[in-house]
Amino acid sequence: MELLKQKIMKEGIVLSGQVLKVDSFLNHQMDPQLMMELGKEFARRFENEGVNRILTIESSGIAPAIMTALVMQVPMIFARKQKSLTLRDDIYVQEVFSFTKQEKNEITIAKKFIQPGDRVLILDDFLAHGEAAFGLARIAEQAGAVVAGIGIVIEKSFQQGADKLAAAGYRVESLARIASLDNNEVRFVEE
Repeated sequence: MELLKQKIMKEGIVLSGQVLKVDSFLNHQMDPQLMMELGKEFARRFENEGVNRILTIESSGIAPAIMTALVMQVPMIFARKQKSLTLRDDIYVQEVFSFTKQEKNEITIAKKFIQPGDRVLILDDFLAHGEAAFGLARIAEQAGAVVAGIGIVIEKSFQQGADKLAAAGYRVESLARIASLDNNEVRFVEE
């Protein structure tokens, strides 16, 4: 997606050969027009999959997920990373490791929001090792739902997440695929 690539080149900051900071438009401050375009693109790519739920993890996946849900006219659910006093019983729980934060989190979703037979589109901001996407997929499948696909805003293709997800049988669509962050330079995968 050319608009996203331009935004990454203009505002993204390479912190290391492994980490790209995009807090000016995705992870801290959000560009609503860009988020809407991301939502339209995800909706276009998955329009024939019968999606009836969008699933993401708080917090950076919420903006592109809600815009996709708006375009597709389906509900959006986000997995919580923090325990909530109101979310205690009848929950699905999975442990996921965050590459960026270098910590494990238990993510939770209330069982009432995902039903057997639902066709779930998983969306997230970044794909590195695939832990978040696998955690969300495990919850969807535990509920008896079908993972209709996995949409990623920015994929770090030099890490193995996309390959692992594809090997597990999931359809992965990434809007920007980064080949390398070496020498403080963003290089995209040649499409």
